[in-house]
Amino acid sequence: MRLLLISNSTNAGEAYLDYPKNNIKDFLGSKSVKALFIPYAGVSFSYDEYETKVKSKFNEIGHDIVSIHKFDDPIKAVKEAEAIVVGGGNTWHLLREVHDKKITEAVREKVIGGTPYIGWSAGSNLACPTIKTTNDMPIIDPLGFEAFNLIPFQINPHYLDANPDGHAGETREQRLEEFMVVNKDIYIAGLREGTMFLVENKSIKLIGPRACRIFKYDKTPVELTEKDDFNFLLG
Repeated sequence: MRLLLISNSTNAGEAYLDYPKNNIKDFLGSKSVKALFIPYAGVSFSYDEYETKVKSKFNEIGHDIVSIHKFDDPIKAVKEAEAIVVGGGNTWHLLREVHDKKITEAVREKVIGGTPYIGWSAGSNLACPTIKTTNDMPIIDPLGFEAFNLIPFQINPHYLDANPDGHAGETREQRLEEFMVVNKDIYIAGLREGTMFLVENKSIKLIGPRACRIFKYDKTPVELTEKDDFNFLLG
């Protein structure tokens, strides 16, 4: 199984998908790949627009994508995909469409069988057992929280430590602590922007300049960097 799970598509002041583009290129390899793109996290723009935006960046690095919404049979499209790419946006809407199209198990079987999977933001959330650690507003009923379950831990993408002056609400860490109270047995990886996980078979490593904050119920959170071993997350 090969996964590239990216925290965010775009760093501040940079072009779309610019910082992870070479990681995506290396991940897919030197031979041109036409990946199946799942655009369902896009809400305020059309799937055609999303496909065009992602396609342009993939073409720049010698690869290509075609959106699943162009196919009459989405399950067949998944089964025949060379690679699967899941874009960011609203995680709730993404999962609702995935469940509506009944492709959850098809994607899981395909990726476990060796087909490369790339996700950023909401697309990384969907690689987890559930979407319960997303940051997104629940704009639609996802018909169940269960996601692709490709990894046995949860990711919180765009993880932030910040608590702005004058803000009286909960911090990100406090929200994750609430999750842990009722989900005691699962790790959470606070994946900061500009970083990603590379999962290959039974190995996982962090890529990027920032540390990852690891949470587990009744344990003090720890900060791990590219130099550290993350394989414990795979259980």
